[in-house]
Amino acid sequence: MEDAYARSVTEVLDFFGVEPTKGLTDVQVAQHARDYGRNVLPEERRVPFLKLVLKQFDDLLVKILIVAAIVSFVLALINGETGLTAFLEPSVILMILAANATVGVITETNAEKALVELRAYQADVATVLRNGCFSIIPATELVPGDVVEISVGCKIPADMRMIEMLSNELRVDQAILTGESCSVEKELESAITTKAVYQDKTNILFSGTVVVCGRARAVVVGVGTNTAMGSIRDSMLQTEDEATPLKKKLDEFGTFLAKVIAGICVLVWIVNIGHFRDPSHGGFLQGAIHYFKIAVALAVAAIPEGLPAVVTTCLALGTKRMARLNAIVRSLPSVETLGCTTVICSDKTGTLTTNMMSVSKVCVVQSVNRGPLIDEYSVSGTTYAPQGTIFDSNGTPIDLPAQLPCLLHLAMCSALCNDSILQYNPDKGNYEKIGESTEVALRVLAEKVGLPGYDSMPSSLNMLSKHERASYCNHYWEDQLKKISVVEFTRDRKMMSVLCSRNQLQIMFLKGAPESIISRCTSVLCNEDGSTAPLTASTRAELELRLQSFAGKETLRCLAMALKMMPVGQQTLSYDDERDLTFIGLVGMLDPPREEVRNAMLSCMNAGIRVIVVTGDNKSTAESLYRKIGAFDDMVDFAGRSYTASEFEELPPLQQTMALQRMALFTRVEPSHKKMLVEALQHQNEVVAMTGDGVNDAPALKKADIGIAMGSGTAVAKSASDMVLADDNFATIVAAVAEGRAIYNNTKQFIRYMISSNIGEVVCIFVAAVLGIPDTLAPVQLLWVNLVTDGLPATAIGFNKQDSDVMKAKPRKVNEAVVTGWLFFRYMVIGAYVGLATIAGFIWWFLYSENGPKLPYSELMNFDSCSTRETYYPCSIFDDRHPSTVSMTVLVVVEMFNALNNLSENQSLLVIPPWSNLWLLGSIILTMLLHILILYVHPLSILFSVTPLSWSDWAAVLYLSFPVIIIDEVLKFFSRKSSSGVRLAFRFRRPDLLPKREVRDK
Repeated sequence: MEDAYARSVTEVLDFFGVEPTKGLTDVQVAQHARDYGRNVLPEERRVPFLKLVLKQFDDLLVKILIVAAIVSFVLALINGETGLTAFLEPSVILMILAANATVGVITETNAEKALVELRAYQADVATVLRNGCFSIIPATELVPGDVVEISVGCKIPADMRMIEMLSNELRVDQAILTGESCSVEKELESAITTKAVYQDKTNILFSGTVVVCGRARAVVVGVGTNTAMGSIRDSMLQTEDEATPLKKKLDEFGTFLAKVIAGICVLVWIVNIGHFRDPSHGGFLQGAIHYFKIAVALAVAAIPEGLPAVVTTCLALGTKRMARLNAIVRSLPSVETLGCTTVICSDKTGTLTTNMMSVSKVCVVQSVNRGPLIDEYSVSGTTYAPQGTIFDSNGTPIDLPAQLPCLLHLAMCSALCNDSILQYNPDKGNYEKIGESTEVALRVLAEKVGLPGYDSMPSSLNMLSKHERASYCNHYWEDQLKKISVVEFTRDRKMMSVLCSRNQLQIMFLKGAPESIISRCTSVLCNEDGSTAPLTASTRAELELRLQSFAGKETLRCLAMALKMMPVGQQTLSYDDERDLTFIGLVGMLDPPREEVRNAMLSCMNAGIRVIVVTGDNKSTAESLYRKIGAFDDMVDFAGRSYTASEFEELPPLQQTMALQRMALFTRVEPSHKKMLVEALQHQNEVVAMTGDGVNDAPALKKADIGIAMGSGTAVAKSASDMVLADDNFATIVAAVAEGRAIYNNTKQFIRYMISSNIGEVVCIFVAAVLGIPDTLAPVQLLWVNLVTDGLPATAIGFNKQDSDVMKAKPRKVNEAVVTGWLFFRYMVIGAYVGLATIAGFIWWFLYSENGPKLPYSELMNFDSCSTRETYYPCSIFDDRHPSTVSMTVLVVVEMFNALNNLSENQSLLVIPPWSNLWLLGSIILTMLLHILILYVHPLSILFSVTPLSWSDWAAVLYLSFPVIIIDEVLKFFSRKSSSGVRLAFRFRRPDLLPKREVRDK
């Protein structure tokens, strides 16, 4: 029954055919079970493990690598290779792919846990009325129409409509569903609001929420998937995971790379058609096959086999750094997504605020005879910890607050007129509440005021253990003044009173709504000397002004306190006793903003990131918090920036689009609204981070580009998120964004490094084929260069230090290419030099080396016809391992120098020296040691078809390798000093060589 909130109690009972005094009959229960289903959230069919594994390989770049592995294995078999040599290259490639697939499977398996943990919020049992008798049954057996009795501490077992109040009031904590910072008072009357949100349905008890006060009966109107929890589950199921910006760019890069590789392979094969009939091949067909092998070898060289592994490694390094910042990353790709976040939709309660109600202001009457009439105090401390200072109106701390009569009696009233519990949890290391947040805040106030009579009181209390300190002062007052009688809070009185006794002294303490308490007061307690004076009209007016200031301007939740001396021997209280009261004071409390939030929000603004506060609370409460944060002092008027969910939905589509671009506050929301907001922002090509801690936040967390859950939040929110904040602190998000930007910059650097290196390998093979000289590098040598000499330095580039201005730049656009046109030109130049230097090393050995044959260049070009003509040198010279060893060493060394170029995109090595990244220096040294190892250790040198080099060979290698530093320094200089001129001079037809596409389908 979807509109039960708008129907009367009689209408709802008639709809289900149930009598409130007897409940359903067994026949009705069976019929309703068939009609409406069971009260469970059904388990979802899990994706089969094999399908999950295969999904990880559904990536173009990965498919290219698989093809490369297969082709390299087939070519090895065609060449007659067996054993380790044949399996080495494909095995290493497949190992890399297996490692990446493992990471992907683990990530997706974790994401499915959110739906499982959502069921943990269902109640286990329910007290139900059937056949005229109450019984306790499993909550899963409830059906619509069942009459259920609930009381304090009960978890609501299904969505239910209130039908009878069995106490003065009923309050429910539904923060996990709506995010409201305070418990909600429930009532029997029908709601007349159109398009009601959960907060408006004050006669509905929602599944999974908890009763914190009172007792009542209700009729079940929704079970299983037809509950509020069920709608959250359905919303999560309908949400598909979005690919991260980096993943999209790598996919585009893979598509671009595939086209380039295919084109070059075909070009190399066509260029060499004239050589197909060379005698050395043994025929046209054999020649065609030979050059096909070369083309495929070139394709293998062009594929950056280590790219997936290095990207994963760099992101993993980022997760470790972020963990030290209290940001626990659950999904590796989300590390990079943070770097391009443009909008942060922040939950208010628990993220921007402490989610701990605390007293911040106290107002008492100082004296009625001389000024000032009213005294105001402020209270520090924003958590449930009994630690804080009370300041006077001038901001001066008060050393012994309990010496002041009004503050002393406020502490007594707060401790005695109270049903909550404050305790220390050693497992979590913090103070926790049991009961109403407002009452716990009063207990904390009593602890901050302390006890009278001891000059060393503050320091004495600090010597107690945290468990003893939690409620030491409260327990003192409870021991000193024994409770005799209590009159509970009622909606019409709006107050609670308690009768206490001490040494033949009877005192009644009261707390409640200020208008109710003050109207019943005839006298006031003076803070100056503890005397009692009549409550005059002027004093009453002054108190009214302070109340308006507290509740209006500062949007504090206000309570007034009073006392009354009662006749000795009185044992009970009645409503008639609650008059002729003595006013003690007024307290204002709030869920305060975290102290560090202001600077964090200013950092977001400097970084071009917009923050939208999303909350289930009232509009005025949220606007007041926004002002208290202090980061938006320029925002005098909230017009056009603050909307309730209902107001936003009523706007025409065009105005909604405009409102999204200026929105700063989104209030009175329920789960569907949060998800709707994320989707709307994503349609405007925003990269959205959503924070949350409740069950209600889970669908939006899953839908957002990056979902951020609070460490103290629900398990459902954590499982649906990409990142968890261990300290629940908004400032941690900003630090994580800076880290994400730095990670992306480093990712770009090593991708460019690998591109330029692989271009060098392609140029090497291509030029060798065009010139008609012997194969410069063997496939196994290319594999060594790609995986070892590329992989180690590329990974170390991930340790480049974060730029000092990383949070001063605007977020990068999601469609920004990893490699732009000018950068691609730069790395083409570097890559071309790498390839030409490698070829030069090969030719140098044949033509000029002291240990070489010193052949004329024409002989080298005609090597394939050596066996058909007479030569003054043996043809076996072309099978010598020295020239390929020299060229391979040149390739390794030049790439090590090129790695140093990638310490920064545009900064010179004179500004950012090599030792700024010791990991990179270490990887270069290790790479060179490994290379020397395969040159000079006999079994390895045979495996990699290399041989030891002489000192003259090494000198040539260095001469050919070092110029890559000079070339890149020149290119960096042009990028820094005359970027516009360079772009004009080298402008491509498109500024982006990598293909672009729309980020999202409209």
